[in-house]
Amino acid sequence: MATPMRSFGRLLCRTNILRQGFQEVRGGNATLPVIRCHQVGIPFVQVNRLFCTPASIEKDVADTLDALSRYKDRPWDYLESEEYIDRYGSKPVWFDYRRNHKGAIPRQKTRKTCIRGNKTCGNPCPICRDPNVLIHYQNVKLLQQFVSPYTGLVLDPTRTGVCMKQQKRLNQALETAKDHGLISVHAPHVDFSGEDYSNSHSAVGSTPPTPVVKAGESWYYWYGNMDPDERELARVKKIYKAYLKK
Repeated sequence: MATPMRSFGRLLCRTNILRQGFQEVRGGNATLPVIRCHQVGIPFVQVNRLFCTPASIEKDVADTLDALSRYKDRPWDYLESEEYIDRYGSKPVWFDYRRNHKGAIPRQKTRKTCIRGNKTCGNPCPICRDPNVLIHYQNVKLLQQFVSPYTGLVLDPTRTGVCMKQQKRLNQALETAKDHGLISVHAPHVDFSGEDYSNSHSAVGSTPPTPVVKAGESWYYWYGNMDPDERELARVKKIYKAYLKK
């Protein structure tokens, strides 16, 4: 009885600390509640040690908030920091990410978003899991990780694992970076030197000569005065005799 209750108390203490600390970091609050863990008083169980170490947790949270404030205005500095190199090395941020899906075949689309309010899913996408990875049109090194070096097209989210919300932000940042000239645009080269733009080839017929118009004549024959046919005029008058005004 003593061993299961001791394990349960240790697990409950650690879970509460991690949950509250993670929610405060995601919310961006400057101050965090200090959680003090004392010995759990369970009847008929003698506890001789603490179940958690709040000092180390407070230090990790403080470092995370410091990093968030440091890379908020200049997110491209994070890709050159030692923290980024120790975590990702020279690989893209999505290289080691693996999606969680039911069954052997993954879904054709990733999830809509990883963070809903203060709640984060169990396996967030490569951008949502790292608060220091911020999408910005000037963060060229990050944007180039999601562009194919062979075709110049944006990698599909089913390959990178990015959620639909972050993928939309990526597409907008890439278009803005291309408009500002920060990312090169792949345009195919078309050589028009061998094209024939004259009308001498067989596909174009000969142009008829310009008609000669004398002075006083109209360009088209129906522009001038035309005398109607008397027989046709008499037939029309006979048909509409009741409707003609005298």
